[in-house]
Amino acid sequence: MEIEFQHNCWKHDQDLVIRYVGVSSFVIDPAAEDRGTDLGAVILDEILPHREGCSHEIACWDGTLTIACRDLQATWTETACSSKS
Repeated sequence: MEIEFQHNCWKHDQDLVIRYVGVSSFVIDPAAEDRGTDLGAVILDEILPHREGCSHEIACWDGTLTIACRDLQATWTETACSSKS
C-alpha cells in the first residue's frame, strides 16, 4: 500500500510518499460521509508499536486514517514551488 501527500509550499517544498509493507488493516474515518478519501490537511501523525509491527494514525482536518502494517518507508520527493507561492 502506498500513500502520497502533496507539498504545501508554505511549509514543505517536497512531496511525501509512504510505502507500507505487510498491511494487516486500514481504516479511513471521514468526519463527513461525502468526503470519501479526501481528509484535508494533515494536522498530526503518530507511529506506534502494534502486534503486527506498527500502526500509523494520520489525523486530518476532515477525518483520520489508521494503518497497521509490518513496516513502512517514507520518501521525500522533489517538486516545484513557485517563489510566489
